[in-house]
Amino acid sequence: MTQQNETPCARIRLDGRIDSTNASAVESDILTRLTGKEGLPVVIDASGLEYISSAGLRVLLRVRKRHGALTLEGVSDEVYGILDMTGFTEMMTVKRACRVVSIEGCEVIGHGSNGTIYRIDRDNVVKVYNNADALSEIQHEREVAKLALILGIPTAISYDVVRVGESYGSVFELLNARSLSEILAAEPEKLDWCVREFVTMLRKIHGTRVPAGKLPDMKQRAVGWARFMRDYLPAAAGEKLCALVEAVPCDDHMLHGDYHTKNLELQDDEVLLIDMETLSVGHPIFELASIYNAFVGFSEWDHEKIRRFQGFEHETGEAFWRKALAGYLGTDDPARLRAVEEKARILGYTRMIRSSIRRRGLESESGRAEIALWTSELLELLERNDTLLFERGEAGSGIAAEG
Repeated sequence: MTQQNETPCARIRLDGRIDSTNASAVESDILTRLTGKEGLPVVIDASGLEYISSAGLRVLLRVRKRHGALTLEGVSDEVYGILDMTGFTEMMTVKRACRVVSIEGCEVIGHGSNGTIYRIDRDNVVKVYNNADALSEIQHEREVAKLALILGIPTAISYDVVRVGESYGSVFELLNARSLSEILAAEPEKLDWCVREFVTMLRKIHGTRVPAGKLPDMKQRAVGWARFMRDYLPAAAGEKLCALVEAVPCDDHMLHGDYHTKNLELQDDEVLLIDMETLSVGHPIFELASIYNAFVGFSEWDHEKIRRFQGFEHETGEAFWRKALAGYLGTDDPARLRAVEEKARILGYTRMIRSSIRRRGLESESGRAEIALWTSELLELLERNDTLLFERGEAGSGIAAEG
């Protein structure tokens, strides 16, 4: 049994078995190690605890009585069953040990800024987070996915948290599911069907009002992108960009934040939205910018990027974007489509340039060329546009029109 000091709690590790033969000695050892730490909450690492009897449970009760707050972490299924049956899971915080999952040889079916999604068997996928200490991120995504489901958005819900190497993952049941990207790559004749499903889900998302405070505001992030760009644009252009973003009104409708065909999965006859950690609220122009990037902007300089990411060609991405924008807005008017696309591109280039610079894009020849292309396009668009707003009607997003 060992202890590590970690303010503001006292940490203890329990190993082996605790029963009537050693409960008294274990209690004495615990109290000795906690001497001088009275009043601090106690966290017990129970990952090495194989069994606990009623005598051991009474030890836990006495520790809890002295310290008030007691948490058990890494509890095995066997020990958890004992704690649950005896009511201890209701008296103190008990966290089960995560089962271990291997992704060796597994198919990658999705990749985002926070993690990668692997198919681990016929029925299940696991999202492995980049952050090795991702439990708070996992909890956030589980909460927002649950919120989306309650609000009527069809999505997959994580039913297990697992260890994957040095990181954590969320397991989802996606029985024989295929992403719309996979369908587009394998069956290009289904382009129009994929567009219809894509637009239907997008309208549903953007037509959903979110209770105040439940999701972050995408506008605040976009303001940060624009302010970052002021140091990389001529002064007048930088100020105009910031003014355009700051003039976008706040909006309580849902945005996905990373909406593209890899994050739509067809399971049986139902399309499900996945990868929910980017869920937010805001004006749809922020979403359209992200969609433009996914299908056109991101691979504008290097056309191989979209093939590596989505599995289909740049030309397919361009066609998909044009058809999806027309379906979303409910118009084939070239002038209107071009006007909305230009507004989306302003935000799209802003986001991509910032991301590339932060990832040291200016330190490579190809990175500098890509940034130069996006910057020249952005400056031209800023000269032609004085607002990022556009008219939205029932045929488009399902949100009331604005001027």
